[in-house]
Amino acid sequence: MISEPELIGDFGPEHTAETVGDVDRKPAPGRRRGHGLLWGAAGALIASAVWATAVFAYGDGVTRTPDARGYRVDGRSCSAMQLKALTASVGKREDAPALAPGRIEHPALHRVRCFIGLASEEGAETYAQGWSVYAHVGLTVELYKETDPRSEFEAREGPSALEGEDEKGAELVPNLGDRAYLRTDFGEQSRLSVLDGAAVLTLTVSASTTYSGPDDGDDEPEAPAPESFHADMISDMRDVMEKLKTT
Repeated sequence: MISEPELIGDFGPEHTAETVGDVDRKPAPGRRRGHGLLWGAAGALIASAVWATAVFAYGDGVTRTPDARGYRVDGRSCSAMQLKALTASVGKREDAPALAPGRIEHPALHRVRCFIGLASEEGAETYAQGWSVYAHVGLTVELYKETDPRSEFEAREGPSALEGEDEKGAELVPNLGDRAYLRTDFGEQSRLSVLDGAAVLTLTVSASTTYSGPDDGDDEPEAPAPESFHADMISDMRDVMEKLKTT
């Protein structure tokens, strides 16, 4: 009778001559049954942490409706342009706010554009006889209905936006909406852009001087610097935002 060969070096001292995969037999003495379960639980925790990090960084792929925060954008939105601070600095309102071309009413986006003219009071001593200042103020309000405008706003208005030769960089305005930037374009126009939930609001101001005297005027005086309107623009933007939520 041929005896079974000895098993040398194939199994450690903790192994017996049990057949691999034999689930009917009890484990050999000294083997820890919970060892594999422990590693399995740890792997699940690691996978869960990686998944949570990926969702936080890249989103979960679910499209959410942006938060309108009470804003309404329609043909009556221009009435929110009271502009008390800017009017006080320039002089008076020449007319009522009016709609400008470019209005959009679409399930994905509502947009209105408005404008108003401000002029210095007659007889004001700010300039020489016959000269006055005129400020053109524009307001654009966009309300996104389906997509979150945050990434687009930051790319278009933030520091990464390409600047012209005479254009000053974006200045972050604190405590105004979710994000706000103020910049001067080519030394002629100031632009204040605000992101607030699903709404993007842009207020622009450009000033020039006009002459209304009987003859040719003296040398044309310089128009007010765009920076001189910045504080007024921030104040009036807060008022516009509040009125667009209540009208």
